[in-house]
Amino acid sequence: MNNSIVMILVLGLLLMMLIAPFSALSLVMLVVLVSAIGWTGWQLIRAFIKGEA
Repeated sequence: MNNSIVMILVLGLLLMMLIAPFSALSLVMLVVLVSAIGWTGWQLIRAFIKGEA
C-alpha cells in the first residue's frame, strides 16, 4: 500500500507540472498524466483485489 501512496503523490506532482503556466511541453505532460492515472488506477485495483494494506 506504501507504493500506492507514493504513486498518488507522483500523480499530484505531474498534475501540478501540467497546470504550470509556462509549460512548453504541456501536450507531452498530458500524455504522461493520462498514462500515470491509468497506471495508478490499475495498481490501486490490484491492491484492493489482493487485499494489501
